[in-house]
Amino acid sequence: MPLGTKTKLYETPNHPFQGERIADEHDLVARYGLKNKEELWRAQSELRSYRREARQLLGATQGDAEAAESQEFLARLKKYGILDEEDSLDSILSLDVTDVLERRLQTVVYRKGLANTAKQARQFIVHGHVTVEGSRVTEPSRKVAVAEGDAVGFDSTSPLTDELHPERAEEQ
Repeated sequence: MPLGTKTKLYETPNHPFQGERIADEHDLVARYGLKNKEELWRAQSELRSYRREARQLLGATQGDAEAAESQEFLARLKKYGILDEEDSLDSILSLDVTDVLERRLQTVVYRKGLANTAKQARQFIVHGHVTVEGSRVTEPSRKVAVAEGDAVGFDSTSPLTDELHPERAEEQ
């Protein structure tokens, strides 16, 4: 493949006009404030790759190299909060796409109460109002590690740092 050629990061559905699937996708897009179904399909492809890797590791004979590789894989998923600390390789096969979507920066900002809606969280991120560990981030799809979760907040130069700002989320 020539340099500079991009490959698709997702797979489209095999049957494009299934009413039930379309309704489920529409619900997820609305609930997580995604821009379009492509973002959902990317998350589904990411989950598919996790499952594929887990099946390969489960099927491999458990030698020292495979055991170390499976521990690295589990540690990576636990770092991002996709798996809980007590979960094993078998747990990966039962994951849902919502487990991946919950670790997006957009969802973390919304769940922390920095925005009233998931769409507003996306807007705050794209407009540069959100920082992770002091660095401004403008990608709503960025995966947030569990350790970084507490370090998500408004940029110090953002007008949204003022708690009386009209766009700030209402305190419950």
